[in-house]
Amino acid sequence: MSFVASLSPRAVSAPESGIVEILNYARGRENLFPLWVGEGDLPSPDFINRPASDALLAGETFYTWQRGIPELREALSRYYARHFAISLPPEHFYVTASGMQSIVLSVQALTSPGDEMVFLTPAWPNIVSAIELAGARAIGVELSFGHGSWSLDLERLEAAITPKTKAIFINTPSNPTGWTAKREDLTAILELARKHGIWILADEIYALYYYGAAARAPSFLDVKDADDRIIFVNSFSKNWSMTGWRVGWIVAPPETGQVFENLIQYSTSGVAQFVQRGAVAALDHGDDFVRANFERAARSRDLLCDALIATNRVETLKPEGALYAFLKIDGVTDSRAAALDIVDKTGVGLAPGTAFGKGGEAFLRACFLRDPRQIEDAAGRLCDYILDR
Repeated sequence: MSFVASLSPRAVSAPESGIVEILNYARGRENLFPLWVGEGDLPSPDFINRPASDALLAGETFYTWQRGIPELREALSRYYARHFAISLPPEHFYVTASGMQSIVLSVQALTSPGDEMVFLTPAWPNIVSAIELAGARAIGVELSFGHGSWSLDLERLEAAITPKTKAIFINTPSNPTGWTAKREDLTAILELARKHGIWILADEIYALYYYGAAARAPSFLDVKDADDRIIFVNSFSKNWSMTGWRVGWIVAPPETGQVFENLIQYSTSGVAQFVQRGAVAALDHGDDFVRANFERAARSRDLLCDALIATNRVETLKPEGALYAFLKIDGVTDSRAAALDIVDKTGVGLAPGTAFGKGGEAFLRACFLRDPRQIEDAAGRLCDYILDR
């Protein structure tokens, strides 16, 4: 028997990331615009790096609080008071080793083998694998696409709920589509969850990347009652240019605190304390940096989408939220093959829609959180490629 054949079938069946496949194919090439992953081009700023560095040099390298250091949980409470006008004491917050771990631990808390979790697709692929590696079934509900934009069919969502459903995963603003739930959408989803006695797992990582009139996207925090079953997952990666730090958080009812502490203990045993010092600085002193990041994204979104739409061969609209243009190019049916061809011929790295599940097969995703001058150059290369097809 081979080594792989003797491993857990559940582990062996976990698929390779279709995003990482393209990244690995072209990583390190010269004159490359890497728009394939969800991160910007700015390194973490000094006001975040310095406290972490100082704490490291001061010897804050011992075991720490599984739930997160008190100072960070208090800073999260202040962050939500500022941006969501809600009072959440520190007991609601649990610090994790990335937004991805927040999702994994939440799925573990909500499901048992044989249970189901419903999610909206196209979707960031990691949610599906997190559910299936926990032994549950991931049930995708397709968003509707028409005239360049995406929408949610609530009847289709309810039809996917069965007696085995334990939760609905909602990512809004959405990666990769940019679909952003309106307040009435969130109210309707919450009513469904209440009706069926199930949880909502809310990924609102892109809440501050919202291109509407308000300062942030609508949130389940705007419509929930204290006794609603909602867990929120989030990350420091996007807002504060901290993708490599691998630190995130969970917002959950304090009653669940010991469960999440235990899950953290038996996975990572907590996030390095010096890393958490940087996260405190991000929350308490980073609002101006987040606004500047958003303004770069908004400018780059306009440059990229305006150029592509002007070719009359790309079906898309400017996304309402998040950091991605999800493009449907005339004649492209196999987005994986197209992503490989585009990076070879143009040096622009895009993520194939095949990586995002049902409904995304004909699309390509471009992350536009970069210097607008780079995005303008990348858009020109993409337009030339599209018009030459």
